[in-house]
Amino acid sequence: MDSFCQRFIDYLKFEKRYSAHTVVAYRDDLEQFYTFLKSTFGETPVESISTPFVRSWLASLKEQKITSKSINRKISSLKSFFKYLLRIGLLEKSPMIGIISPKTGKRLPVYIEEKDMQLLSNHIEFPDDWAGKTDRLLILMFYNTGVRLTELITLKNGQVDINASTIRVLGKGNKERLIPLSYSLISEINQYQMAKKEGGQEPTETLFVNEKGRPLYAKYAYLAVKKWLAKVTTVDKKSPHVLRHSFATHLMNHGADLSSVKELLGHSSLAATQLYTHNSIEKLREVHKKNHPRG
Repeated sequence: MDSFCQRFIDYLKFEKRYSAHTVVAYRDDLEQFYTFLKSTFGETPVESISTPFVRSWLASLKEQKITSKSINRKISSLKSFFKYLLRIGLLEKSPMIGIISPKTGKRLPVYIEEKDMQLLSNHIEFPDDWAGKTDRLLILMFYNTGVRLTELITLKNGQVDINASTIRVLGKGNKERLIPLSYSLISEINQYQMAKKEGGQEPTETLFVNEKGRPLYAKYAYLAVKKWLAKVTTVDKKSPHVLRHSFATHLMNHGADLSSVKELLGHSSLAATQLYTHNSIEKLREVHKKNHPRG
């Protein structure tokens, strides 16, 4: 099974062009499944894996109190793996037939209030060093474009079109999308690029670099966002993805149509985007309660 797992991982990397984070998640899920098979049933050829084997693994995960959300992701990893094996002709039937994902309660996306984002953007002072300049532009880009963490730290200078005021983002499944930039954000990017030159940094492919001129790590961006959001909000989650949620929620609150928000976020279907309509409804309910005499 090891060799087929590696072929599948290479397929995700080089053909599907999934992010490094996603590829690692798939690999971990498959390794956990393989370890379970080996310890429970002994060496098992991949073509001998049947539905009961999969069900046994899922049952063991439930016994370990693994959340339904995590189990669903592992089921998705297995489905993709066996679908790949069908595609290359190794299997005639997937053992995932009949495997049903456990139901999960849908939680509303966490987001930062508009007033808090305005406070951070307009009134919080960032240090006038390289880290301060980088952190500020990171925050502004995450909030003003709604891009994912990997999409932003790998964004190349060539993907930023200053004249057209857009960025060209390569998202999940190698899907490309254009996101408009405000004039103020274009100005911030220009200032950042100018600071690079004035600081004597060597030209780089990526827009964002650290003080040594090297591309940013995902952890750096995550910790920077967490640090600065802590200055303006008390929400438990403080991450780049929360800024993505804030971008979408604030658009919906101001009347953006669902299909446009879907395209900006790079969602493959409206179902994922529809979660943000619930946040908008909650906002309307709050306004109604505060302002209507019978609220």
